[in-house]
Amino acid sequence: MDLDNLVLRLCQDGMRAEAEGRPADARALFRRAWEASGDDYEACVAAHYLARQQDDPGEVLWWNQEALARADKAGDERVAGFYPSLHVGVGLAYERLGDPGRAREAFGRAREHVDVLAPGEYGDLLRAAITDGLARLNGPQG
Repeated sequence: MDLDNLVLRLCQDGMRAEAEGRPADARALFRRAWEASGDDYEACVAAHYLARQQDDPGEVLWWNQEALARADKAGDERVAGFYPSLHVGVGLAYERLGDPGRAREAFGRAREHVDVLAPGEYGDLLRAAITDGLARLNGPQG
């Protein structure tokens, strides 16, 4: 992570606050990152983390969709690794909002992007979230 970049540094500080059990501080740091973002890549990163801090599934959906839109606009390898997580976030939000069709579609899109995930815990967690989401939405035959 480029810690010379203010937005990325704020997001790292926000992740540390999350890990330390300080959600209000994390939310404030991610909001500052959003407000400081100067391009679509930075906005994608900040929106990605803001989505994780929302309680309302409609807000989770909005921030994940914003991050996806910014990732598409950035359109380079820096955002490639965000797509699986963002689509999982969209899927979970739609599922919580009672829209299984859109949730299934989002988990399917996440599955299309798993090849960018490196082996390891993070990739394994996202792969499991995709598999579990599709299993829930497709039923036992899925």
